[in-house]
Amino acid sequence: MSQLIDTFDRRFYYLRLSVTDVCNFRCTYCLPDGYRPHSVRNKGFLSTDEIRRVTRAFAAAGTEKIRLTGGEPSLRRDFTDIIAAVRENPHLRKIATTTNGYRLQRDIRHWRDAGLTAVNVSIDSLDARQFYAITGQDKFRQVMAGIDAAFEAGFEMVKVNTVLMRDVNSQHLQTFLDWIRDRPVQLRFIELMETGDGSDLFRKHHISGQVIRQQLIERGWQLQQRAKDDGPAQVFSHPDYQGGVGLIMPYEKDFCLSCNRLRVSATGNLHLCLFGENGIPLRDLLVSDQQQDELLARITQSLGQKKQTHFLQQGNTGHTQNLSFIGG
Repeated sequence: MSQLIDTFDRRFYYLRLSVTDVCNFRCTYCLPDGYRPHSVRNKGFLSTDEIRRVTRAFAAAGTEKIRLTGGEPSLRRDFTDIIAAVRENPHLRKIATTTNGYRLQRDIRHWRDAGLTAVNVSIDSLDARQFYAITGQDKFRQVMAGIDAAFEAGFEMVKVNTVLMRDVNSQHLQTFLDWIRDRPVQLRFIELMETGDGSDLFRKHHISGQVIRQQLIERGWQLQQRAKDDGPAQVFSHPDYQGGVGLIMPYEKDFCLSCNRLRVSATGNLHLCLFGENGIPLRDLLVSDQQQDELLARITQSLGQKKQTHFLQQGNTGHTQNLSFIGG
């Protein structure tokens, strides 16, 4: 039972932990000009020991799933060690990561051996030329080979994240569905979200996930029940398809009612919402193992500040300039 409960009686079983804000891709909706160091970073990213301590505190409070994110987490040379450090928590049921797939083919077996249980790969197009246009990297075949390597390493399911963009990839739904007919891949279509740096792109390319949902229903896809430590996706299945589809629609009414996740940035700040405040510092309590009780108390008390909803519908993106800083 999670001890992490906010004033709206939401329980938090899921932590998204960013280990770096560095990314080597230049996705049009996130870092179109490439990575730029964040102005508030002064002590570097969390060390493996700091990651071990913060994840231990969350696990002691009932967290069952931790996702290691970035930026691009695999750019950290000690990423396999980080996975192993998190795996030391016996209460965790799932350790996942989200990656652009750049090093997937090379390293996925090492990550699996270290304790990784799930992987999400970001792929916004199944056309190599369009993939390059969106990401700024000619790595489509390398990323696809990484997915094959994940299956070879023993993963029974791979999730693929695709940011929906009108007139870019939203019209290619059937191409994506054909791809997962005989593959155990769960496609996760994510609504384009407005950030401080991306207002113009949002106005040009945003499309509601409801459009895709209606197309799925018309094709015979059926909504599945949500588990308590799942993310916010509405998951659909079809008897003729080995894969599945998840829709993440942050602009839909009541999206935040089922919120079950908290975030810690790569510099050690607790973020109660992706689109929220500057963060609550935790790093001063990650110096030694003797600070665990105080760390847990600060995390628990901070939940009283969590708002009932984000304010994206009003165009308020909070302090989120782009999605690489606290891992999306």
